[in-house]
Amino acid sequence: MNFSWLEWKNTPWGKATSGQWRYALRNAIAMCLALWLAFVLQLDEPYWAMTSAAVVSFPTVGGVISKSIGRVFGSLLGASAAVLIAGHCLNDPWLFTLAIASWLGICTYAANLYQNNVSYAFALAGYTAAIIAFSTVNVTDTVTIFDIAQARVCEVISGILCGGFMMMVLPSTSDGDALLTSLRKMHSQLLEHAQLLWRSEVSNQIRVSHEGVISQILTLNLLRIQAFWSHYRLRQQNNLLNFLLHQQLRMTSYISSLRRMLLNWPDPPEQLNQVLNLLLEQLRNPQISKYQLAQTLNLIRPRDLADFRHQAFWQRLRDFCWLYLRTERLLQRVENANLVAMEQIQAPRVSRLTHHADSYEAAYSGLRTFICIVLACAYWINTQWDSGAAGVTLAAIGCVLYSSTASPINSITLLTKSLILLFIGCYVLKFGLMVRINDFWLFCALLLPMLTTMQLFKLQFKRYASLWGQLIVFGGSFLAITNPPSYDYQSFINDGLAKIAGIMLAGIAFQVLRPSSDQRKSRRLIHALRRDFIDQLSRKPQLTHLQFESLIYYRINQLNQSKDQLSRTWLLRWGVVLLNCSHIVWQLRDWETGSNPLAKVRDICIHCLRGIMTERGVSHPKLDATLSELLRISESLARHPDPSARQLAGVIWRLYCSLSQLQSAINIEDPPPAGEKSA
Repeated sequence: MNFSWLEWKNTPWGKATSGQWRYALRNAIAMCLALWLAFVLQLDEPYWAMTSAAVVSFPTVGGVISKSIGRVFGSLLGASAAVLIAGHCLNDPWLFTLAIASWLGICTYAANLYQNNVSYAFALAGYTAAIIAFSTVNVTDTVTIFDIAQARVCEVISGILCGGFMMMVLPSTSDGDALLTSLRKMHSQLLEHAQLLWRSEVSNQIRVSHEGVISQILTLNLLRIQAFWSHYRLRQQNNLLNFLLHQQLRMTSYISSLRRMLLNWPDPPEQLNQVLNLLLEQLRNPQISKYQLAQTLNLIRPRDLADFRHQAFWQRLRDFCWLYLRTERLLQRVENANLVAMEQIQAPRVSRLTHHADSYEAAYSGLRTFICIVLACAYWINTQWDSGAAGVTLAAIGCVLYSSTASPINSITLLTKSLILLFIGCYVLKFGLMVRINDFWLFCALLLPMLTTMQLFKLQFKRYASLWGQLIVFGGSFLAITNPPSYDYQSFINDGLAKIAGIMLAGIAFQVLRPSSDQRKSRRLIHALRRDFIDQLSRKPQLTHLQFESLIYYRINQLNQSKDQLSRTWLLRWGVVLLNCSHIVWQLRDWETGSNPLAKVRDICIHCLRGIMTERGVSHPKLDATLSELLRISESLARHPDPSARQLAGVIWRLYCSLSQLQSAINIEDPPPAGEKSA
């Protein structure tokens, strides 16, 4: 029999790195410290302080600060709502039910409508109100309601303060370093992405790579937000970092545009692939000069001025190289600059990466929460269940917390498993061991190594990280550590079963009132993309080209975890096509010429886009006619003696290349075939 797993180096403690030990000890000590502080302040339910310290246990300073801010504001808002609702409605159970269910529905809607800290704050405001309000149903004095709300807020803030204090004692890696390292890695990965897309073959790997690049850049925006809260230098240059993210999205668009031209170029030069590989290799060198790149670009410079395809591709490739080189220089200055030098780096003012939530889905989630809470409270009122507060509270937490996740059913299932494990484990721990301990520090001597080990398990076993995280966060509410301690066997059993039943009720709500399928989400997102693109064709668009670009990529990323490949493919295809067309429209607007006939040609090309596309989709007869007309105009302008006309021919051909991808889209004049409704 092999007992090698018993060796120290193979145990979780022996395998842990210094960073993992620091993270585990920091969070475990913070939870014990929060529990001690709650005892010192004589709070009635000190285990909520321990839970609060566990929730804000992020590996970086910025994550802790940003999460703590959202938690504080959410807790204050939820506590205020609980005091108002319980203070005015407890005399009438049904009025109380409708009031608290409405508040939870509103918070669910807002949590789905916004992102990041704002979303987290509204979610906290929802289930904090549920925790406080449902625990006051037997209270008759409104002053007691206020005292309970005040205690819950104090417990939350105590846990946050302990988490922040331990972050200062055992600091983690810098958020700024993590952000700059990720920006550098993403900058290099764009070249690998370009090398993949500039091949002639068509494969599923290309779609996966394009979605992955978009998702990673948008994830970098979350790192930027964390760095904003943790580092003064990066907070002062928040616009500069935002500009770098926009530039990376812009380079992704350039790579996609060049691929469309390569696929529609009938006779590219023989040495084109070799020169493209050489350019990518040179761009990997941080010290490459613009002159060296120009020499390489000159190898494929078009000699025939009438070859508008070659001219358009070469100019787009040159613009990509210059854009990549400028971003490289700017990134180097950010990496090497001190505080004074950072203040001297100027970047154009750009808007933040756009976040547009699905308001329909958000309202639907709010309605689901409202119905679930009303049904749970109705059962509680009719049965007079002693542990109804615990069950309805967990149902509220499940409905609010998981309504914005990609797969709520899987999350609810995982939480149910966690609660069952906690119910069994905490029963053994509380009635088998804690009942024999009457000294707080002796209990902490037991609790600290147990929490540290659980934190190490969470870091080392990535597959079960969510499970261990939930065991840590919800463990305090099952142990229910109070002063004086309570060891009511019947109450523990009833509350534990009620919590499991409550989260299962939330799971049933998600099964009956299911979130929209990926097909319906894809269809709504595509309709929204078409509607926004039609606005881009107007004389005064509501969104600038940078805002529209970030909006496109954000909506594409909404289905990045979907298993419906057809829906993801069509959403990506529509997004890329409309984005490329938008870039060309803005370039045509900026294109100036003194020749009135050429200006009319430009206006005709923009007008053609309005005729072939509506929110419903594409009219293929109009699309085919438009493609033929665009190709005819390009070939005619290529023979024009005016250099501006030949330049316009290349731009129009780029528009032709982008639109040609829609020839496989569904005709709005025909019924959609089975399996392609999302297109």
